[in-house]
Amino acid sequence: MTGILQNYLPLVVFIAVAGLIGLVLLIAPFVVAFQQPDPEKLSAYECGFNAFDDARMKFDVRFYL
Repeated sequence: MTGILQNYLPLVVFIAVAGLIGLVLLIAPFVVAFQQPDPEKLSAYECGFNAFDDARMKFDVRFYL
């Protein structure tokens, strides 16, 4: 029985290493990311004025018709 289990040892090691690499790649951006953006990045983009309402609000299609 131990001979059969030893045949699967490289597969188990491979899966463990792949899982570890996956976890490291998922956690790394939260550790390395810049957490305090500058005011220029938070300012209004192209239109020149700040957003005044939620982007998910209902919009009247007749405006474009």
